[in-house]
Amino acid sequence: MRLVFLFKGVWAVLAALVVGAFLVVLAGADPLAAYGALFSGAFFDYYGLASTLVRMSPLLLAGLAVIVPLRAGLFNIGGEGQIYIGALAGTVAALYLPEALPAALRLPLIVLSGALGGALWALIPALLKAYRGINEIITSLLLSYVAIYLVGAVIHVWLMEPGAPYPYSREVPYDVLLPVFLPRTEAHAGILIALTCAVVLGIVLRRTTLGQSITVVGHNPAAASYAGINVKRLILTSFAIGGAMAGLAGTFEVIGLKYRLFDHFSPGYGLQGIIVAFLASLSPLLAIVAAFFLAGLQAGAGAMQRAVGVDTTMVEALQGLIVLFVAVGLAFRYRPGRTAGKPPAGAPAAAVPETAAKSAEG
Repeated sequence: MRLVFLFKGVWAVLAALVVGAFLVVLAGADPLAAYGALFSGAFFDYYGLASTLVRMSPLLLAGLAVIVPLRAGLFNIGGEGQIYIGALAGTVAALYLPEALPAALRLPLIVLSGALGGALWALIPALLKAYRGINEIITSLLLSYVAIYLVGAVIHVWLMEPGAPYPYSREVPYDVLLPVFLPRTEAHAGILIALTCAVVLGIVLRRTTLGQSITVVGHNPAAASYAGINVKRLILTSFAIGGAMAGLAGTFEVIGLKYRLFDHFSPGYGLQGIIVAFLASLSPLLAIVAAFFLAGLQAGAGAMQRAVGVDTTMVEALQGLIVLFVAVGLAFRYRPGRTAGKPPAGAPAAAVPETAAKSAEG
């Protein structure tokens, strides 16, 4: 069944590329040449591939931050804020952990600090949802703005590099930077950790009691509670896992790529993670493919512009078209009145809470 979802994601991408080709023609360029330069620069060039992998890491982790809560029927729209808080926690740990500790111990502590920061920030909307029934979409989204400006304030007041022309923190120590695994590039070990997280979560969600419990809660919280599952605990757990993934994304941007915490450093990875999640049909393993593809679009945009003169904003249009066609596919799959309001067998009911609330099928 996952292959069916993959094919539907592929069709959404192909439809977006076809419509994008017409936009390229309107811009006065050859679509084949434009797409050739785009994909060649992103996937078949050594430095372009490294750039794709670097962009893939935060996209994949942000996608996982959406996937895990959504499998439980919850919408974590606040991944951006969790990325910022995770980056802040990781930066503080990197700057203030005693240098007497060996780097082999400090680096894991920094990574864990970032994950914990994102998880704790994600628990705020989770607690409000579990114990007060407050819509998690609103709270998680609004908390993102709080996090962004909170991080900016902390940089200005506490962490800012003296004399810096732009608000950014002091540089983290060299010995706690993530190692690079592709020589002469910025492809850091955080990419490998992100891939490992996706594989582990894929196994957990499909093969463990916790994963099956999350899925049952996503299909029907009332039935899950009747079966003896602690729904409130799973709400907190799924959000904490998602927040931890987003926190890792922010931490890796600091200790793997930028080497210091910048104000407004994220280009919107939290929101782009939503695209990854739906393109992957809520599968952590397919999220690897979706994040790799979207990262390639971004990495190859410059090569396309240099080759045929099409502006890099064309990539943003392609991403928007992909979202549009994925949404259209969801609308047709879950149209009202279909099989007494139930989704097709095996469909991710968490993607449509109204339908999920009527079905207890796994």
